[in-house]
Amino acid sequence: MRRREFITLLGGAAVSLPLAAHAQQAIKIPQIGVLSLGRGDKSDASLNTVDAFMPALREFGYIEGQNIAFDRKFADGDVNKLGELAQELVEHRVDAIVALATPAVLAAKKATSAIPIVGIGMADPVGDELASSLARPGGNVTGTTFLGPELVSKRLQLLKEIVPGLSRVVVLWHPHAYGERTMAVMLKEIESAAQSLGAKLQLVPAASPADLGGAFAAMTAERDALIVFPSPMLFSQYSRIVTFAADNRLPAIYAAREGVDLGGLVSYGVNLPDLSRATATYLDRILKGAKPAELPVQQPTKFELVINLKTAKALGLTISRDFLLIADEVIE
Repeated sequence: MRRREFITLLGGAAVSLPLAAHAQQAIKIPQIGVLSLGRGDKSDASLNTVDAFMPALREFGYIEGQNIAFDRKFADGDVNKLGELAQELVEHRVDAIVALATPAVLAAKKATSAIPIVGIGMADPVGDELASSLARPGGNVTGTTFLGPELVSKRLQLLKEIVPGLSRVVVLWHPHAYGERTMAVMLKEIESAAQSLGAKLQLVPAASPADLGGAFAAMTAERDALIVFPSPMLFSQYSRIVTFAADNRLPAIYAAREGVDLGGLVSYGVNLPDLSRATATYLDRILKGAKPAELPVQQPTKFELVINLKTAKALGLTISRDFLLIADEVIE
């Protein structure tokens, strides 16, 4: 090879190498905001739901730090803080927002109508004005729902089977957990079920984690059992609620199995980590060009019944064989 040709080739290589490096640097990986009302530590039951989302994305080829990045925001149970955190994600120009439960989705929706929002375990997207319909959401929000109003009455029926002579039930609820219509339907369901079962209800509200102490104190001594209404805020406080129920020898039923895993008596509802994993497909499709407006919201098809026999024994309750046979999981 002639010297001039060698120099030309070498010069070409010198030019192409920086260009290749520059092209590599220019590859933009998706930036995903994660928004939750929870605390983001292991004492928060909702963290299991958030954590389940990430491994599910690996099935679609996403590896955090390599071809996808997450900016996690936790509101520590403060609904008012969600708006600030959602605005921060918008200002950071994330490519999509993954929001856990209705309050976080509402905050994200208020902060942006352009950035795609994937909701994990929303209550009633249509009633809460997050979507025009489940089949065609029509805006920038899609994802999964977890709530069926009929589950509220079903939980009371299950308690009736477990607790002999059940007649006085205290209901711990978060009045503004979801939209007015959703909450009204839930209250109507529990009141109707109580009437048909001959049970008397004591509704005890808690609007924030700071209100739980007062709520516990307000629960009268004359009660046979506790129902914990669905609520992202109450969900994040399951550890405190389970401890209260145990200290007061109060049989309690929860909306999610995390309550039973922490030592509660029984739960009936959707498996939220499973729902979170199912929601991962929405983010994958959006990152590949799909529009949230055209992705139908997915409703749950299975509800699980979980019971903790160790807790039942501590409460002096005998669980019938028939009940154990219908349980999806028995913790001994």
